[in-house]
Amino acid sequence: MKVMAINGSPRKTWNTATLLEKALAGAASVGAETRLVHLYDLDFRGCKSCFACKVRGGRSLGACAVRDGLTQALADAAEADALILGSPIYFGAVTGEMKSFMERLMFPYLQYDVGYSSLFPRKIGTAFVYPMNVQEHEAEKLGYLPSLHNNERYMARIFGACETLFSFDTYQFDDYAKVMADGLNAERKAARRREVFPEDCEKAFALGVRLAMAAAS
Repeated sequence: MKVMAINGSPRKTWNTATLLEKALAGAASVGAETRLVHLYDLDFRGCKSCFACKVRGGRSLGACAVRDGLTQALADAAEADALILGSPIYFGAVTGEMKSFMERLMFPYLQYDVGYSSLFPRKIGTAFVYPMNVQEHEAEKLGYLPSLHNNERYMARIFGACETLFSFDTYQFDDYAKVMADGLNAERKAARRREVFPEDCEKAFALGVRLAMAAAS
């Protein structure tokens, strides 16, 4: 039983990575083999629209034909029993690295048939983890949530199931006085870091447990 997490943040020790590590710890607690991949360590680009993954009878049917720094990660993802994708929210969306990864991950499996069915040979559990600077009511007002839930819809179409964990109003800097961020309430963010983020970590741990147990059943 393998559970794989993908970190779409340029930071390896901050909010996104922490939540992913907690999710993997949850999966490991029930016997899963886990792996965390940092996308910003890899040299790759998004989909090139070559359509080699869709050529009838082609050797790359259902698989990305591009060979680069993402190739091994995609191969490992194809063998995983559960996938967890994590990204901070930049301008209301996932990071560029995560978007490129999602294109390369999902598009080869998507068929252009009447029902846009999936070539992925199994049903597995997947999830998104989204830390973001804004508060929940701001995310709703700005229209973030429908867009992010659309990612969930596509993952469910390709792999069979997907859920989402949001972490709002996250702490971004070690020292807010050093950055031009006067519009942010540093004291509120620090309090939330102490009081709410640990709860988000517990939710991430539980998420990992659920995904691993579903894969084992």
